[in-house]
Amino acid sequence: MTQATVISPASQHASTFSAAAPAAAPEAAVTPLPRVMLEPLVRAALLEDLGRAGDITSDAIAPAGAWATMTLTARDHGVLAGLDLAVLAFQLIDPAIRINIAVTDGATLAPGQVIATISGPARGMLTAERTALNFLGHLSGVASVTNGIVRAIAGQKARIVCTRKTTPGLRAVEKYAVRAGGGSNHRFGLDDAVLVKDNHIAIAGGVTEAIRRVRASVGHMVKVEVEVDALAQLHEALALGVDAVLLDNMTPEQLREAVAITGGRAITEASGRVTAATAPAIAAAGVDLISIGWLTHSAPVLDIGLDWQG
Repeated sequence: MTQATVISPASQHASTFSAAAPAAAPEAAVTPLPRVMLEPLVRAALLEDLGRAGDITSDAIAPAGAWATMTLTARDHGVLAGLDLAVLAFQLIDPAIRINIAVTDGATLAPGQVIATISGPARGMLTAERTALNFLGHLSGVASVTNGIVRAIAGQKARIVCTRKTTPGLRAVEKYAVRAGGGSNHRFGLDDAVLVKDNHIAIAGGVTEAIRRVRASVGHMVKVEVEVDALAQLHEALALGVDAVLLDNMTPEQLREAVAITGGRAITEASGRVTAATAPAIAAAGVDLISIGWLTHSAPVLDIGLDWQG
């Protein structure tokens, strides 16, 4: 595989994200991830495909000097994400490949819409095709389902956030795709913030003891959220001065009561069995955040193709 001398560290760096960050509107620009973060992911994917002998099919069929033009084209409605990874896949295989980008991440796509025009050595384009489309289709799928729920709750104050239910090794780019779709990010890892869940509470013997142990262990700058599934637990958590409460698997009516009890003393996050159909009622209950794991772990791939132009 050719070393891509055209790749250099990006001048823009990933910003700091939190659950309180505002959700981007559809079509809003999304801050790109630095290429020094993306390149190892793309290299690993290309190496997985190339194996020991490279692309034996394309090398046999496409003459070494053959030149081609192809287009990355949307075949369904959706929101674009992952274009930088697709571009890297082509450029890492052959720096001679040139890419003319028509739309950028965060753009709304329609069937037949050209995302980018690619020209250069045919062998390299064929070799990079599947890796580029795998990243682009998966991340655009994440962005698309996120955007669908963001649109479903338009007009409510609640923000849609993802979780740690991500593909191992792809968390940063999947969370990026959520932002491209207009959502926001929850914590990135176990070291971002404290989230006391039901098993933590069970091990500690109760909410109060779990929070006491946390407060004795972490620094004063660390935010603390606690998961509650009953209003009695909510009262207990609020009395301890937690920063956020995760209201787990509550009905809209229960959520409305929980929001009233909280009275702005903590961030309220609803979670559990959220769909595009149920999200509007959950948002109308007045919660600050709605967290959804399937945005990243079960989003369907958006159909994007690489079409031969000659």
